[in-house]
Amino acid sequence: MSLSAAVLPAAAGSSPSPSPSPTAPTVPTFQDAQESATNAASWVEENWSTWLAIGLRVLLIVVIAAVLRAVVRRAITKLIDRMNRTVQAVDGTALGGLLVNAERRRQRSQAIGSVLRSVASFVILGTAALMVLATFQINLAPLLASAGVAGVAIGFGARNLVTDFLSGVFMILEDQYGVGDSIDAGVASGEVIEVGLRVTKLRGDNGEIWYVRNGEVKRIGNLSQGWSTAGVDVTVRSDEDLDKVKKAIDAVGERMGKEEPWNELLWGPIEVLGLDSVLLDSMVVRVSAKTMPGKSLTVERELRWRIKRAFDAADIPIVGGVPLPVEEAAASDPAAGVAAPSAYASSTSPQSLAASPISPPSTTK
Repeated sequence: MSLSAAVLPAAAGSSPSPSPSPTAPTVPTFQDAQESATNAASWVEENWSTWLAIGLRVLLIVVIAAVLRAVVRRAITKLIDRMNRTVQAVDGTALGGLLVNAERRRQRSQAIGSVLRSVASFVILGTAALMVLATFQINLAPLLASAGVAGVAIGFGARNLVTDFLSGVFMILEDQYGVGDSIDAGVASGEVIEVGLRVTKLRGDNGEIWYVRNGEVKRIGNLSQGWSTAGVDVTVRSDEDLDKVKKAIDAVGERMGKEEPWNELLWGPIEVLGLDSVLLDSMVVRVSAKTMPGKSLTVERELRWRIKRAFDAADIPIVGGVPLPVEEAAASDPAAGVAAPSAYASSTSPQSLAASPISPPSTTK
């Protein structure tokens, strides 16, 4: 038997090996995994220096921003503390009497410090965030352009909010009013109980709370800064002795200025300014005094009370005196308003018979 004959039966008896399917998943071999690991290690080896540089740069930016923020906030706090010490040194002097008290200015300085610290933190942290994004090779031009467009749109849509915010900032910086002041804001008046960058809260005379937007305030009348004036008009008869009236009022003012607590509320003597008006049956004497801010009404009420009692003791009558008693009219006859009965009311009276119509004569055939 030849070799070819022996091989042919064996080849004929064996089944052909199946060809690999093109859609079957390819199982990675150990050589492929080793090649991928080598490529990843080489990529890390080539770029680790860049990563390290970016990480160190980001860390440096964060550390500098944190240190700068802490330094700026500390400087602002020291500045506010120095302002408070200056105010405490001035308080209690003649100059301090014309200014606002120490507590009032301390509140104002704290509000200014809070605003400055918030602005400083926003600027420093915002700049640091942009620098970190630039470190990662992020193009900031589209981001800044979008932020600018969004800022313009928000500015147009919320212009009233921006106006209120800016008005609140300038109001605090210029010390127009503060917590505890009595103000007249035009749209509302009362005592300030809270000052914000957008809204100011006032408590009215009847206890109501007014929320006034800072952008709507066109004028401010602060009744608590500096000093107030208490004015009282005393009306007496035109024939009254003016020297007697002035002597009684001067005695009231001198006695009131020496008593507690009016000697602290009065910042000047009670003065008779003179005649404010003269009429045929009366004349008005004007009395004025300089008082502590916000205490003018209290002083006016007490001054009227004391002047009234002094006038009663000095026998100075009030204009008009006691009203004259009205004489009671005599009781009228209830029948006086009733008309007399008419003669035509009776059908048998001569007037009724004379007024009756004449019947027509009868006709005979």
